[in-house]
Amino acid sequence: MYLYHLTLQAATNITTSITGSFSAPRTHEILVARGRVLELLQLNNGKLQSLAVLDVFGVIRSILPFRLTGSNQDYIVIASDSGKISVVEFDKDKKRFKKVHEETFGRSGCRRIVPGQFLAADPRGRAVMIGAIEKQKFVYILNRDNAARLTISSPLEAHKSHNLTFDIIGVDVGFDNPVFASIEVDYTEAEDSEDKLSAEQIPKSLTFYELDLGLNHVVRKWSDRIDPSANMLIPVPGGSDGPGGVLVCAENFVYWKNQGKDDVVAPLPRRSDMDPEKGLLIVNYTMHKRKADSFFLIQTELGDLYKLTLRYTDHVVDLIDIKYFDTVPLASSISLLRLGFLFVAAEAGNHMLYQFQSTGDDEDNNDDAQKKAKKLTDDGQEDEEEDITFTEFTPRPLKHLELVDQLESNSPIVDMLAKDIAAEGSPQLFLTSGTNSSSAVKVLRYGLRVSQVASADLPRRATAVWTVKKTLSEEFDNYIVVSFQDETLVLSIGDTVSEVDESECGFSKASATLDVRQVGEDCLLQVLPTSLRLIRSGNRTVEWKTPSRRAITHSAINQRQVLISTEANELFYFKIDASSQLIEVEKKQFEFQISSLDVEPVSIDRSFSRFAAIGDGDDHKVRVISLDPSDCLQTLSIQSVPSLPSSICLLRMRDETNENQLYLHIGLSDGLLIRSRLHQITGEVSDARRRLLGVRAVKLHRVVINEAPAILALMSRSWLIYNYQQRFNLTPLSTSYLDFACSFTSDQCPEGIVSVTDSTLRILSIEGLGSIFNSFQIPLKNTPRKIAHIPDTDLIVTIETDHNQVLNPSQPPPEDWEVEQRVTPTKQGPRKWASLVRLYDLSTNETTDIFELGNNDAAFTLAVCQFADRQQYQIVVGASRNLQLKPRAHDGGALYVFSVQQEEGGGPFKLKLDSKNDTEDIPGAVLPFEGKLLVGAGSSLRLYEMGKRKLLKK
Repeated sequence: MYLYHLTLQAATNITTSITGSFSAPRTHEILVARGRVLELLQLNNGKLQSLAVLDVFGVIRSILPFRLTGSNQDYIVIASDSGKISVVEFDKDKKRFKKVHEETFGRSGCRRIVPGQFLAADPRGRAVMIGAIEKQKFVYILNRDNAARLTISSPLEAHKSHNLTFDIIGVDVGFDNPVFASIEVDYTEAEDSEDKLSAEQIPKSLTFYELDLGLNHVVRKWSDRIDPSANMLIPVPGGSDGPGGVLVCAENFVYWKNQGKDDVVAPLPRRSDMDPEKGLLIVNYTMHKRKADSFFLIQTELGDLYKLTLRYTDHVVDLIDIKYFDTVPLASSISLLRLGFLFVAAEAGNHMLYQFQSTGDDEDNNDDAQKKAKKLTDDGQEDEEEDITFTEFTPRPLKHLELVDQLESNSPIVDMLAKDIAAEGSPQLFLTSGTNSSSAVKVLRYGLRVSQVASADLPRRATAVWTVKKTLSEEFDNYIVVSFQDETLVLSIGDTVSEVDESECGFSKASATLDVRQVGEDCLLQVLPTSLRLIRSGNRTVEWKTPSRRAITHSAINQRQVLISTEANELFYFKIDASSQLIEVEKKQFEFQISSLDVEPVSIDRSFSRFAAIGDGDDHKVRVISLDPSDCLQTLSIQSVPSLPSSICLLRMRDETNENQLYLHIGLSDGLLIRSRLHQITGEVSDARRRLLGVRAVKLHRVVINEAPAILALMSRSWLIYNYQQRFNLTPLSTSYLDFACSFTSDQCPEGIVSVTDSTLRILSIEGLGSIFNSFQIPLKNTPRKIAHIPDTDLIVTIETDHNQVLNPSQPPPEDWEVEQRVTPTKQGPRKWASLVRLYDLSTNETTDIFELGNNDAAFTLAVCQFADRQQYQIVVGASRNLQLKPRAHDGGALYVFSVQQEEGGGPFKLKLDSKNDTEDIPGAVLPFEGKLLVGAGSSLRLYEMGKRKLLKK
């Protein structure tokens, strides 16, 4: 048995992220891990741009930046399920990751006793510790040899049996022996005890491990008992940069601890509407290191960001200052860049990039409410001797941060619907994703996103369009040339687009144009139906006319060479010499109909190209011919094709080894695309790949995408052939039919496409390179549970349910929310549910109605059913009543039945509650079945039919 695994779209969820200078010194980049994929992101004009992607074909458990002492560039340390520790670096020239070292230490798989869950590095770049959840820890010493290459030592053991690890970090001790800190639990006594102990009764400790570089071994240097709720460690800069030590994050408190120093504790600010009995944990942190002082941004489990600053004297901390900073989506990882940006890898919904507007140094929080509480001792009991003041706050819109960019994320996908509701010819994917107020329905369409930059109406139907520069050295295009059936329109590109006269540009406007190119250093070449028009500087023109005024059928032009074919199947070959003269080199008569023609673009290292290709319309062949003076216009190789070759394109593109390779692309009249390699010396054709794009003839046009040559294949649907991150891509464009297209570049649109369709001229921009789908987002109010489509309509139905929440009728609809309003709400307590049914019209992209479930009902199942003897489809929602998750308890369930009605005068569609039936257990599944409704509730399976007023059991 052979299994084929196909991933339509790469993972969008980010498990962890780090920052560093990976591609070059003094760069500020973000490396993210997406399950089994590493992706390097770089900031470009305030936007995140992907530099490289690496699939490790395994599970990435943790990643870490590592910089050797005295170096100015970072390595990447990877711990995966392979049982190995890997060190890689980024090769800027080849734009890919390169393995430096790989050391095996254990068995493969994500096991609790196999290291890989935790990674920590010495801040001075001397050693790395890799730890498991239980027992095992290894320390590797990293150094460089005489050739400045990275070396890695044999592992040094720091194991301890009956020991659980919660976190590991590297402690900044300057250039003393490297020290690593971990939160540990020794369960020896709990395992030997006959009494069952709770987690709070088992002591938790902070342990320092010291690597003795002289003796080359690891010892347990110091251990101290800490708060039993401690879950995270934060390293504090040491040496000349700060007091050193670590911050221990526990429930409601943050502690500073260091060997031989007194502890300092500070309470965490709390939301004013938060339950006083509910604990609050820190789940993420990032640090900004400054010469004068450093500060930390820490995030709670509700998404609130706090600014933490240490006040210290002589390496002893006097005060921990914690202030509310801003509220962002709950993240799996946050990263602060020195350029003044904060990257938030959200657990649910899109990932956010924020820019700092201020650091809050001058903010006064004296207006926040304060509340007294007892501090907990290390054994989890209240300290009767010391009171702690909690600061309360109310989350507000962003003040210190401003959202500048987002990365699409579909995580987590709760439900999915695949259906061609929009009648586009291919199904759309409707994903319900996200949680709480970050929820959305995402409509995915196959193809790259295309945005329209500008559009203009033309006087009549256009046949072709080109853009040209006046000289080779120009940065942007100067003219847009539009050809009609019997005339040509020339538009000048500037601050505005305007028509120019023939005397101003030199183009002939009295007849149709077959092709336009910039040739030589400062010349333009216009191909007319029976002549070639060379336009030199100063608008001086020279014309070459075909013998006997024969019509030109095809043309192929590069910077120095021109090929044209006539209706008599003659092929003329010209060169543009150094003095910008058009010189006829060779002429050849063929015995077959020339159906297509192309010439290879001139390479940077050559003056002229060696190959051209012509399509044989009689025998259905493509012939590669030579343009070398020794065998000019002689056939070098032949490739047979199944139908008429309607279009040919020779183009150099990078292959999987990042080398420039010449490819022959052939578009056939039956919608087939063939791509073959062309030998750069002999011209032999090999490795032909085929792809059916549609049913119409394929027309190929060269464009520039991502500063690299690409091909646009036009037919019933437009396709883009391009390279992205060393991978070949053939992806459709999500746009309407295009008759003709070419590249466009201007100051306002550095990289676009100009196209004509009938009598419309459009300038387009292609976005989301490397992706398979483009998405449209429908914001939701609560976590979506199910989605369904009402047949024969443009309506979709979703049910949304959240635990520990209550419905807020005064809250504005989600489509009116700003991004900063989409934050994790405060939990309202167990057995409280917010649930609603939403009706959405895809034709108007609007929510037409919302029905909120009351009585603490929570909707979990959904079906669209057409009952017997009923012409209209009805919506059935299964809900629980007063559900308690742990221990599980409820007051039964209910089945809601809705019908959809449209308001008079063609108004919006509304939900009408037809009936509500109580059930003994919670409906876990509902399904239409032969004109009836099949319901699974608890351990029973029941069949219902629709009566006059309510559902009837059968």
